[in-house]
Amino acid sequence: MFLRTTETMTEVGPRSSETGFALYIHWPFCLSKCPYCDFNSHVRERIEAQRWERALLASLDQAADETPGRTLTSLFFGGGTPSLMAPSTVAHLVTRAKARWQVDKNLEVTLEANPTSVEEKCFRDFFEAGINRLSLGVQALREDALRFLGREHSVGEALSALEIAKATFSRVSFDLLYALPDQTLEDWRSELEEALSLADSHVSIYQLTIEPGTTFFQQEKQGVFAIPTTASAAQFYETTQDMMEKAGFRAYEISNHAKLGEECRHNLAYWQGCEYIGIGPGAHGRVGGRSHRETRRARQEIRSPERWLAAVEAQGHGLEMDAPLGTGNRLAELVMMGLRLRDGISRTNFRSKIGLEIEAAFPSAPLAALLEGGFLVLDERGLRTSTKGRLRLDAILPRLLKN
Repeated sequence: MFLRTTETMTEVGPRSSETGFALYIHWPFCLSKCPYCDFNSHVRERIEAQRWERALLASLDQAADETPGRTLTSLFFGGGTPSLMAPSTVAHLVTRAKARWQVDKNLEVTLEANPTSVEEKCFRDFFEAGINRLSLGVQALREDALRFLGREHSVGEALSALEIAKATFSRVSFDLLYALPDQTLEDWRSELEEALSLADSHVSIYQLTIEPGTTFFQQEKQGVFAIPTTASAAQFYETTQDMMEKAGFRAYEISNHAKLGEECRHNLAYWQGCEYIGIGPGAHGRVGGRSHRETRRARQEIRSPERWLAAVEAQGHGLEMDAPLGTGNRLAELVMMGLRLRDGISRTNFRSKIGLEIEAAFPSAPLAALLEGGFLVLDERGLRTSTKGRLRLDAILPRLLKN
């Protein structure tokens, strides 16, 4: 008999990527470092593009040698700002990936780009290089917000880039940030209404968070600005969910909204605990573990761009770590990622990856308390958060995973 809340769901998102294999290629360079960014991104005066192309191709070959027999379901160019790569380099990497792995007939090939005029001019070339999904880092549709966020583009450039992207690619997504200092709920409603009028089929909407090591972290400590309170941020979140849902953009993950069938297949591979491999400075991977009987390995590439490049040229790869992932960590990763999804973790996927029924994998008392409190839902489909549970995921996970 299942323990459950009264919350039910009428729509079921895509499950095909539960057996997918994803490739991530990291381009670590940007024109400038955004003050909120804690990604592995760097500004360099000069980049030897041909050296980097050769190194990325060599690293891809090494990764392919270690993952024979896989069918590639998604390829994602992230960064940094990968749209600063030469389109010819992107084309060579896409071609090599297709040659080294079997390829799903619906292969998703995404490239992240910023809406500057420099990058916009390359959109057609990226399409011809094999990109079929573009993700634009718009971040805001207000000039003062863009200046605060340290973005290189204007609102006009963002609108122009979106128009050209939608005319060029079959699938286009863009990012927005909310809960900025001095931003009111009314401001955000207005901005989100405008964004919905521009949206194609996918929008990623993130709350601004202040991460250690960033410029914003120091500025907030010094009192230069203050972000909204937790209660205010929750209002922003709830308003976002309501407006996006009414517009037909299903919140399939905490921060990601899409029309049904337009979910990002690459990110679903991460959230559903599939195999993925990453190349480029600081990239991560999880290889093996397609079933609980198979060892799952955690991989990580050297973080420093210069050290990574030197390592690849010396030994053919930039791997810094490749080690078995313990059973406890494997369970924790599947739960932490899977519960970000509105549809949660299916019983079939959990049983395949962990080798247990969901009820047997967690201490009974915390699980029962979270179910009875209406934070989690457990039924014949699997385990997922309720609406109020998604707002409190950071508090739910330690209780659920407590040994």
